Amino acid sequence: MAITAQQVKELRDKTGAGMMDCKKALTESNGDFTKAIEILRKKGASVAAKRAERSANEGLILTELVNDDAEGLMLEVNCETDFVAKSDDFVNFANLSLKLLKEKNPATVEELLALETGGKKLNDELQDLLGKIGEKIEISRFVRESSDNGVVVDYVHQGSKLGVLVRCDNVTEKKDDFTALIKDIAMQVAAMKPLYVTREEVPAEVVDKEIEIYKELAKKEGKPEQVLDKIAQGRLNKFYEEACLLEQAFVKDNTKKVADLIAEFNKANSSNAKLKLFHRFHVSDENK
Repeated sequence: MAITAQQVKELRDKTGAGMMDCKKALTESNGDFTKAIEILRKKGASVAAKRAERSANEGLILTELVNDDAEGLMLEVNCETDFVAKSDDFVNFANLSLKLLKEKNPATVEELLALETGGKKLNDELQDLLGKIGEKIEISRFVRESSDNGVVVDYVHQGSKLGVLVRCDNVTEKKDDFTALIKDIAMQVAAMKPLYVTREEVPAEVVDKEIEIYKELAKKEGKPEQVLDKIAQGRLNKFYEEACLLEQAFVKDNTKKVADLIAEFNKANSSNAKLKLFHRFHVSDENK
């Protein structure tokens, strides 16, 4: 049967697929809209498979706090270009994914994609989006943190390419004041890229490797053998000051360390609040 321009337009309006794809789908389905939509969805799935090896290094980081800030979520959804990352369709899909993450509490990305919304699995929504946009799109990771007696604080940098969650326990006094303090520390995590909270968290193999490197550098600088250990230890302390959040100089006042801020709050409020952990997501991270 002959396919009219109006039919093609209606299918395009309904699916967002390209004009030629819509015309081909309607021709193949003999004008049956339901079958044509199914054909387009299958085409989206096959196109997605071809895109599997392409890089998706753009996207969005989304966060949300729930349960009176005792719990926080952070989600990363990726695409290939910043243009797509800013599109309504991509943003809507990312927000839908975060909504399901909040409501259903899946353990893995696979479980998240298998969840249903409006009678369709989230993965079906993803396949539809793939067919419409023409880029590789994926949910790469998410995290959910909660504290029984504390707070979780989030921070998303302008542009939504970088996000942070910080969890603190034993927050019983002046919760709002402490949350404002931890917001500053979340911004510190975003800016200064710590790897650990404390030096005690640094794996022994990392410490050993750093010491080995520092000793080798000192040897090349002509330092005598008997002082190599002392030199290595001094440089290791510098490593801790850069890699461990509590030992970093506070970006808003470099006369203080981050640990000093927590200590001052606890002293002023006779409390024992503890900065427990953080998560830092950046869309350009390779180690996901």
